[in-house]
Amino acid sequence: MEGQGLRDRSAEFDTLGGVILGISFDSAEDNKAFADQHSFPYRLLSDVKKEVGTSYQVLRDPDDKFPDFSRRISYLIDPDGIIRIAYEVTDPQGHAAQVIEDLTNLLG
Repeated sequence: MEGQGLRDRSAEFDTLGGVILGISFDSAEDNKAFADQHSFPYRLLSDVKKEVGTSYQVLRDPDDKFPDFSRRISYLIDPDGIIRIAYEVTDPQGHAAQVIEDLTNLLG
């Protein structure tokens, strides 16, 4: 799971000045339970109204097999709030390494 990969490398993100945030359509209570279950050191935000999901274009089509779940997308956002890279997460195990590499390159 990509969340575990980010958890396992969270110290590297901290060293680089990166901030990890997760977001889902689940309730705040469900997200807290999930974060506690997996020992996530970062916050999971709740978007039950799907407002952020709509803004970030992660909603699935209504005829999709799993229309109530968001697409697996991550964003590398700079300190000015500009999206530098959007990742369609296809390799959950290698995702954290890719983001760390890109963050390192972005910092120059």
